Amino acid sequence: MVETPHYDILVIGGGINGAGIARDAAGRGYSVCLAEAGDFGGGTSSASTKLIHGGLRYLEFYEFRLVREALMEREILWGMAPHIIRPLRFVLPYHSGLRPAWLLRIGLFLYDNLGGRKLLPGTKTLDLTKDTAGKPLKPGYRKGFEYSDCWVEDARLVVLNLRDAQAKGATVLARTTVTSARLVDSTWHVSLHDRDADATSEITASLVVNAAGPWVDNVLKSVFGQNDAQNVRLVRGSHIVIDRKFDHGRPYIFQNADGRILFAIPYETDYTLIGTTDAEQEALEERPAITPQETEYLCKMASEYFAEPVTTDDVVWTYSGVRPLYDDGASKAQEATRDYVIRPDKTLGNGRLVNIFGGKITTYRRLAESMLAEVEAVLGKRGPAWTKGATLPGGDFPTTGFDDLVRAIRTEYPLLDAALVRRLARLYGTDARTVVDGAKTSEDLGRDFGHGLTEAEVRYLMKTEWARAAEDILFRRTKLGIRMSEAQKQALADWMAESRGSA
Repeated sequence: MVETPHYDILVIGGGINGAGIARDAAGRGYSVCLAEAGDFGGGTSSASTKLIHGGLRYLEFYEFRLVREALMEREILWGMAPHIIRPLRFVLPYHSGLRPAWLLRIGLFLYDNLGGRKLLPGTKTLDLTKDTAGKPLKPGYRKGFEYSDCWVEDARLVVLNLRDAQAKGATVLARTTVTSARLVDSTWHVSLHDRDADATSEITASLVVNAAGPWVDNVLKSVFGQNDAQNVRLVRGSHIVIDRKFDHGRPYIFQNADGRILFAIPYETDYTLIGTTDAEQEALEERPAITPQETEYLCKMASEYFAEPVTTDDVVWTYSGVRPLYDDGASKAQEATRDYVIRPDKTLGNGRLVNIFGGKITTYRRLAESMLAEVEAVLGKRGPAWTKGATLPGGDFPTTGFDDLVRAIRTEYPLLDAALVRRLARLYGTDARTVVDGAKTSEDLGRDFGHGLTEAEVRYLMKTEWARAAEDILFRRTKLGIRMSEAQKQALADWMAESRGSA
């Protein structure tokens, strides 16, 4: 008879919050199992605006604690993963009909000084009639401000946290649904369903963390029988991608008359990413989609600033995600708090079920530390907090040393295409050497499915990063799917299916 596996902690949900918690807990010595119903980062965590930022506009809603915590995290996260996180200099054009210049200066002064900034440069004023950032804009925008935040490959941040959690002993299960959980004498008896194998299994756990994001209330209803659960407000954020709108590398942040802001960010070398919206999401769909109204809104808002209008015909790709904002009663979606709420369920096992509502990518590490305080209260302390300063896989090189890493890999593999080496270094950091291990030329990497995606990289992603479907690779582990034809996508899908069948 096979003994039922027991874990200290079961984490439900493989988005950024669940991944960060699993990593932190495993590193402190707890036994951890994480179950994700789909692909890791397949929901909200891969549909963000890809920013590690303090949230400049949150200052208007007096969310000073959230902004300060987020600002402090920027350089910590940059140091943890300098391959997938990099600094950006945002341009904020002054709009004479909206927030006054003195208010923007005060906000940016707070932004510069609330978070203990050391490496990121501070704010400066721009003359947009002379600065290259003014060239793509309408001539009426003459003054602007430039400040710092960071970019992140959001879905990769999730996977790297899970790789580190697994390396520290965690059991990490993709495409595995938690179907039921019952508490018996302070122990959870949990049923799991492996969707790929169509097989069920049982585990036990001392504590369950519900980190299911937009599905947190659904889990409470379907797994724990709390049929009246209503804790989160579902708000859809949509983005459009167009061909590159400007040549310089600085993103823009635009103000709008409705109080919202819009980002226009250089994206994947040849594109510009524009977003985001705040729209109420009535039904929780597996794949939320942008509406025609949202597309029109984003185009219209960007066209208020760019000299050359943005039209719906310019859009080459879109994506949408649902933010599970804690329902604090705010009347407008844009006013609902972006802060996280960690709530032990006192009715089930005296806090042996802990729910997470809300949160944002920038503060996921701090959320995990707060979550571990709840774990310690129930299970006792095992090890100290450790994630601050600990690098993620592939990030073991100096924060400002990305170009040096690229040069080193090119020296080691001189016959590989230079653009390929740089792309692999950006995605995998020092692990890029593992991807190309043994290759002397690009032909040694095997079949090219398009735009430099080779058999070697696909095998690596399937073996190391839980990639099972073509979409996992094309739109989460990489973003090469934007460039690929339907025939190329199908060829990859067929090859992966054949590889799994012969494994």
